[in-house]
Amino acid sequence: MSKLNPTIVAPLVRGLFIDSGGLPVVVAPAAGQAVGQSSGAKAAPGLALALTETCFATDGSLDEVKVAAGLKAAFAAAGGHTQAAGFVLGGSSVTVTVRLGSETLALSVSVLSGALRSVSDHVGMANSAAGRSAVVAGKVALVTGGAQGFGAEIVRGLASSGAFVYIADLNLAGAASLAAELNAGAPCPVACALSLNVGDEASVSAMFDAVASTTGGLDLVVSNAGVLKASSVLDQDEKSFRFVTDVNYTGFFFMVKHAGQLLRRQWRTAPSWMTDIVQINSKSGLQGSNKNGAYAGSKFGSIGLVQSFALEFVQYGIKVNAICPGNFFDGPLWSDPDRGLFVQYMNSGKVPGAKTVADVKAYYEAKVPMGRGTTGADVMRAV
Repeated sequence: MSKLNPTIVAPLVRGLFIDSGGLPVVVAPAAGQAVGQSSGAKAAPGLALALTETCFATDGSLDEVKVAAGLKAAFAAAGGHTQAAGFVLGGSSVTVTVRLGSETLALSVSVLSGALRSVSDHVGMANSAAGRSAVVAGKVALVTGGAQGFGAEIVRGLASSGAFVYIADLNLAGAASLAAELNAGAPCPVACALSLNVGDEASVSAMFDAVASTTGGLDLVVSNAGVLKASSVLDQDEKSFRFVTDVNYTGFFFMVKHAGQLLRRQWRTAPSWMTDIVQINSKSGLQGSNKNGAYAGSKFGSIGLVQSFALEFVQYGIKVNAICPGNFFDGPLWSDPDRGLFVQYMNSGKVPGAKTVADVKAYYEAKVPMGRGTTGADVMRAV
């Protein structure tokens, strides 16, 4: 087994270039074209970084703190800061060769097509309502539950704003279809589908390892995947209750745990670069929901996780926030003809007197001052 684990080394190399050039980059295996990279990208002279055996922990594995220190020292000695600034602004790519003993790891570092703005431009955009979407231009994002509903709307919004987006979903075929659609209309790849079961920690861990090995890291994680099974607490079975809790609450914990490990790794070599974890929560995370206790409970609990993780992660330059949208009536969660909430609520008697799905929809629309449900654009503006 290789000692130079790319899931550790690549994010640290990404941080070096972000810290030097002030812009997000993609760090990928040197062979082939990196995701999000134009086929016409020029290659800059290579950069060689040597590590020593002191980078190992006592158990023989790589110690990321020691590797970060070693890479920073080697990067400075090789003049990496000067080269990084030049290649970033020039829109070229550079090959970085990391050596440890007899082993080498070759990585290609490139800039996403939407990223060629200075740091001051990014800050200016963040302070301007008119240019708000530009804060994600050129960045690498990941959206769970991204194949449909709010998730797909967020994926489309991020891609159209210049980000490269991982579409992570249990519905891999749907994620792949959306990625193909977005890539077909772009000059270079802007999306990639990943298989993910948020309720399975091994699946979550493997996904973030795949990300680290493909783009070197992330700038934004949108934890959107969620499920709902509406029922009176008097009738709901344990299996349904645990299913909702496992996906919405425990699944979010798994996501933040493994996203945080990756984002902290980047921070070790780019301490001034801010990254984000955004949970798509719900209005039911702020107010109880009749005959929908499992869902509301999981969302209330997630607000507690968000606030706690935010306090812990700020030291690593990671911001953790939640968005609590209203009801997305046009998405499959509500409108699926067989399993949607309109059908579930009608069958459970949650809406007094409702005889049809239209009755249920009208009831919920009447509860909103604007007389309509939330749209994907509403959520995307908040993101």
